[in-house]
Amino acid sequence: MAHGPAKGITRWLYTTNHKDIGSMYLWFSFAMFFLGGIFALVIRAELFQPGLQIVEPNFFNQMTTMHGLIMVFGAVMPAFVGLANWMIPMMVGAPDMALPRMNNWSFWILPFAFLMLVSTLFMQGGAPNFGWTFYAPLSTTYAPPSVTFFIFAIHIMGASSIMGAINIIATILNMRAPGMTLMKMPLFVWTWLITAYLLIAVMPVLAGVVTMMLMDIHFGTSFFDAAGGGDPVLFQHVFWFFGHPEVYIMILPAFGIVSAIIPTFARKPLFGYSSMVYATASIAFLSFIVWAHHMFTVGMPIAGELFFMYATMLIAVPTGVKVFNWVATMFRGAMTFETPMLFAVAFVILFTIGGFSGLMLAIAPADFQYHDTYFVVAHFHYVLVPGAIFSITAAVYYWLPKWCGHMYNEAMGKAHFWLAFIGLNLTFFPMHFSGLAGMPRRIPDYHMMFADWNMLSSVGAFLFGGAQVLFLYIVVSTILKGKKATAEVWDNPEGLEWTVPSPAPYHTFSTPPEVK
Repeated sequence: MAHGPAKGITRWLYTTNHKDIGSMYLWFSFAMFFLGGIFALVIRAELFQPGLQIVEPNFFNQMTTMHGLIMVFGAVMPAFVGLANWMIPMMVGAPDMALPRMNNWSFWILPFAFLMLVSTLFMQGGAPNFGWTFYAPLSTTYAPPSVTFFIFAIHIMGASSIMGAINIIATILNMRAPGMTLMKMPLFVWTWLITAYLLIAVMPVLAGVVTMMLMDIHFGTSFFDAAGGGDPVLFQHVFWFFGHPEVYIMILPAFGIVSAIIPTFARKPLFGYSSMVYATASIAFLSFIVWAHHMFTVGMPIAGELFFMYATMLIAVPTGVKVFNWVATMFRGAMTFETPMLFAVAFVILFTIGGFSGLMLAIAPADFQYHDTYFVVAHFHYVLVPGAIFSITAAVYYWLPKWCGHMYNEAMGKAHFWLAFIGLNLTFFPMHFSGLAGMPRRIPDYHMMFADWNMLSSVGAFLFGGAQVLFLYIVVSTILKGKKATAEVWDNPEGLEWTVPSPAPYHTFSTPPEVK
């Protein structure tokens, strides 16, 4: 007996359709983005002025831990996987992902993992309070009982990531349309192929380090306990061997998104396609040999400091190649500034600022001064917020008409951009100053000398948070009642009349169209 298509909740529970699964990933990450953002606003509200106002120091530490974990594992990574699910099969000409049932499974274990993580807030002793890097022995010897649930949640997230990565690699390598060679793939596909290999390489390392924590807590081992012959610094080595490639897992797909958006609105092909592919691969390779730049203060030998310092500085080269190529793509293009382009251009500028402060942190003797101050917080937020969050937002605006057949409201999109842009810079730029002046991070109270910068940061954070509520409204209203999108959505966004030069092969097309 033939069955019709599944309806209601069963459609989403059992779906093997890459578009449905992509949508679920995106909505889930949106929910986590709001939850992680609420935790961040608790932090900023507490830091609005000196003196304890809203929350106790222990709860403040729980908020810093949960904010970091949820933003990294719950918001950014699932959002990129959702974009991969939606776009990669269409970009390579595949009917679906290679392993559709595993695709469904890799999504549906995520809500349970995060439910378990968030439920630790309601357990005896409270949620983990040791920061998102969960350094041992703080996270093993002095941890609340909920740390066991945190470890289990991390294992489930890791399993989901590995399954997603295997699926993406299998799809790209086995299901490309005839004639689509590797060097003809869109850059978003390339960046995700490289990212997927990074995920498979480093997720087991994270699983290993949390398993060693579990052994230390429950089974009497001493991996990280000096009293039993272990070494707390071993934890940092294993964690950052995962943690540094993880940072690039959160930024490489962003490079692919921006490499799709900028050529569209500059009306020119991407400058230096093959150099972009090789630069991405170089960044991925170098990400494995720089982990100890997070650990300059542990007392490593001078040769170690020099190696990690130079290796870290070397990453600036392929990253600079990418920035140069994006700027060269825009140069003499017939640019228009729709919302996706605004987010993409802001990405290039602000991500470069984050790169420069990263270069400062790469210098070992200087890092001794910056380490564990708000300068570090400013640096990685300038990389991750304009890097990961802005690129995901740009991708949503760019592909939403393709996904739902409706066009968003351009004026509201631009309003969202400017609110987010101002809020972001107001939040994180002052942190450079308070950090250089010596304000340590992860503290609920501080000296009066840092009061003005913190007040600015807190105002900016609430502005940025408000902008995301507007974003939610824009997305929902577009899906429900947006204007019907045209077949060629970005062909003529402003109603301009284009005169394109005589046809030329795609790769030699260099003259920008002239606008009447």
